[in-house]
Amino acid sequence: MSKYIIGIDTGGTYTDAVLLDAQNNKIIATAKEPTSHHDLAISTGKALETLLQKANIDTKDISRLALSTTLATNAVIENKGARVAAFVIGYVKHFKLPITATVFIKGGHNISGEEEEPLDIDNIVDTIQGLKNEVDAYAVCSAMSMKNPSHEMVTEKAISMLDPKPVFCSHTISHHAGMQERTATAALHAKLMPIMQDYIGGVQTAASKNKLDCPIVLIAGNGDQVSIDKAAKQAGITVASGPACTAGFGAAQGVEHALVIDVGGTTTDIAMIKDGKTVLSPDGCQVGRWQTHVEAVDMFTGGIGGDSHVMLDANGMISLGPNRVIPLSMAKDFPNPKQWLGAELDGKCIAMVPDLNISEYDDPILNLLAQNGPATSTAIQQSTGFSGVPLEKHLEQLTRKQLILEIGFTPTDALHVLGKISIGDKTQAEAGATILAALAKMEITSFCHKIIAMTEERIENLLIDYIIHHYWGKSLTNFINTRNDHPALGVQFSLKIPLIGIGAAAKYFLPNVASKLGTDINFPEHCEVGNGIGAALLGR
Repeated sequence: MSKYIIGIDTGGTYTDAVLLDAQNNKIIATAKEPTSHHDLAISTGKALETLLQKANIDTKDISRLALSTTLATNAVIENKGARVAAFVIGYVKHFKLPITATVFIKGGHNISGEEEEPLDIDNIVDTIQGLKNEVDAYAVCSAMSMKNPSHEMVTEKAISMLDPKPVFCSHTISHHAGMQERTATAALHAKLMPIMQDYIGGVQTAASKNKLDCPIVLIAGNGDQVSIDKAAKQAGITVASGPACTAGFGAAQGVEHALVIDVGGTTTDIAMIKDGKTVLSPDGCQVGRWQTHVEAVDMFTGGIGGDSHVMLDANGMISLGPNRVIPLSMAKDFPNPKQWLGAELDGKCIAMVPDLNISEYDDPILNLLAQNGPATSTAIQQSTGFSGVPLEKHLEQLTRKQLILEIGFTPTDALHVLGKISIGDKTQAEAGATILAALAKMEITSFCHKIIAMTEERIENLLIDYIIHHYWGKSLTNFINTRNDHPALGVQFSLKIPLIGIGAAAKYFLPNVASKLGTDINFPEHCEVGNGIGAALLGR
């Protein structure tokens, strides 16, 4: 009888692997490798190889490989993934989604499934002709399609004839009545499918290389195991995979009531434990600006983490995230920040991914980077003529296709400068801090403490907003994020339940957060790879 389960968690910064003895839940070995976004098989393969070397077991004794990932969550927060156009069919109050286009079309059915108005197929055809060069996938949602999906099916057929790209119809993935949520669910599947296909392909390659032939499952947002085929085809169900494993790890700690906080490189994920169990949200989950009908753990995700990008404007004002960059201290073979780092467009350095075959691409920016090496947006603008929104969109497209890397100053770098961690090149972090501190008219140490304080405040605000949303169904994000800046009103919150911290960055940010909220925090054994453990536990 097989006795071991491997849990792998792929995050924006690290890929973690753990080996669990399924008979007694004992952790046999762990491994951690930087995530190689341009080729996920590399980091997954290295993590698996290290894990198996440490464990020294026969791979035939491994019964399952269970996956957890925050790649989908990160893509939503950073607005990456496929470019999606959504067709919304029927009379409905107009709404916005963070996608390329949301198009409202006449048609739809009533509550009995009877046609309310004929489908405006001419408008659909004309719109597809204008969108086909701007999008990678489509979502279709028609009024009451759970009763009669014919208008969605006709629209899907029209798209396939004019622009053969992936189409996701809401009636196949949601049976709820809310048009905005059903559209968001279909659009989310469309947006995330290429990301999950790349991820699953990378895992399969890494498993084969390490001679693992056991079944592979992915932990969905509700904590269930799903086949990797289903995860690729219905990628939206993976959007809360990481938080589900966060909650699974927290529930295994034997506490009655707690908040489990995973501080990663790109995001901070929050889940709740009640009566010793994970709390589910059957009506859907909210990630950033997305509210969907994807069943998931009751969770909250915000774009703040150890690798959130620190930017300064021309006046020295500091902004933080939500986009992630490679920290200066963790970037290899890059020019010294003294040569390029500055405010605004000079806030990050851009390079091609390693070993990119430039002959496969006819792209002016890639050609520039291939000839001259890493460059800032200012240098790219001067050399290529791209500027403003066109430059931003072009760089976004290259990032989405995993063709370029972006490097900048982050809270991780601030921790290096302050001597809190030493996992990278401190001199690179100090060089960056020196430049940005001068722009902000601050002393270097004070500047780095400011960055850490901003990170902790953002995490604290996320916790408060999550609690309010969980118990009262309201989000007070705008108020909470500005509560300390009000000229007349001061507001302070406290928590009556403890926190459980997991993730590589948690120990550096959460103690002060817990102190400000007047509660306790616990960092269980192996919390640095907590999501990998959660995946293994849920994968039994």
